[in-house]
Amino acid sequence: MPKTLHVRLAFQMFLQFFIWGSYFVTLGTYLLTTLHFSGQEVGLVYGTTAIAAMVSPFLLGMLADRHFPVEKLLSILNLSGAALLLSASYFETFWPFYPLILLYTFTYMPTFSLNAALCFHHLQRPTRDFPRVRSLGTFGWIVAGLLVGYLDIETEVTPMYIGAGASFFAGIYSLTLPKTPPQGNKVSMRDWIGPEVRKLFRDRSFTILMLIMVLVSIPIAFYYSFVNPYLNEIGIENAAGKMSLGQVSEIMFMLILPWFINRFGLKVTIFIGLFTWGARYLLFAYGDSGDLSWVIYTAILLHGLAFVFSGLSVQIYLNERVPVSLRSTAQGFYTFLTLGLGTLIGSFLAGNVVTLFTTSSGAFLWQKIWYVPSAIGILVSIYFVLRFKAGKVKVE
Repeated sequence: MPKTLHVRLAFQMFLQFFIWGSYFVTLGTYLLTTLHFSGQEVGLVYGTTAIAAMVSPFLLGMLADRHFPVEKLLSILNLSGAALLLSASYFETFWPFYPLILLYTFTYMPTFSLNAALCFHHLQRPTRDFPRVRSLGTFGWIVAGLLVGYLDIETEVTPMYIGAGASFFAGIYSLTLPKTPPQGNKVSMRDWIGPEVRKLFRDRSFTILMLIMVLVSIPIAFYYSFVNPYLNEIGIENAAGKMSLGQVSEIMFMLILPWFINRFGLKVTIFIGLFTWGARYLLFAYGDSGDLSWVIYTAILLHGLAFVFSGLSVQIYLNERVPVSLRSTAQGFYTFLTLGLGTLIGSFLAGNVVTLFTTSSGAFLWQKIWYVPSAIGILVSIYFVLRFKAGKVKVE
């Protein structure tokens, strides 16, 4: 396999995550402090990605029929997304802004599965090579965060302009990618409620694990929606850039994940990830930008541990424990529940919690806010330990 193709696919991953990272992290700060949206409204805006994650499989089913190459569909989605994100940036009230962002996420969220499909189609050894290609996506997110932080534009609309520009460029670049045939049959609602899914839920451990991952999506939603506004309010300089340290740690924990699972077992690994999602909010609650700034940085760096040990470990479990004939269904349903249903519930709850703990003068009671996702994460991890049986999984 030519090295140049690896580079081209990796750059495509870089662009797709750069788009998201350029505006998504700081959007909450812009909406809260500049446009003065309520916490509930910010939660609804962040919930659009969840709605799109639930709808996108069916959207792709309508678009990616047997005559629509993947690279062309990626181009259409990215170019449409550029126009929608740019349009949303011109509005400063909730209702014109919200539906436009919702439409934008319908164009962006399908690119995850399309990019993965494109890579798996062209990589000769996808199990070995895909993680390397995918790592450039994380790097794209990091670069976007560093750029926004360096330019000191976290309270401005400018990150949305950057995202729209990057999306336009990605739309053009997608047309240069190798020709990739359509991905097959259309996806219907029956695929999600039919006999294949029912087979999965006959496994008690699978059912418990899916419930756990929906519940842990709630504290995760607090992080993406409100940590950046919090860091800016307490005086952490270059907050977006500092938050990218979480993605740096993500890469590090990806490297040690196989060894850790083989050494300590999958159940211990997932428990640590789940518990960390809850515990790190206690660090946010008690840290500050002064003498206790190290507490804040520790909480940020723990993002990689929480994300990799819970999310990626579960995907490994599904790949190893679910029958081959059901693996695609299991992975798709996992994405539907976590990025979709769980994130939707989490974003809605996070927004309402922030609104609840906002004083009449507009001040945010951050310590009380962080207690909520902390309690949820810790309780979910305890429930997981008591109810889940992983079996033996070895990672090669």
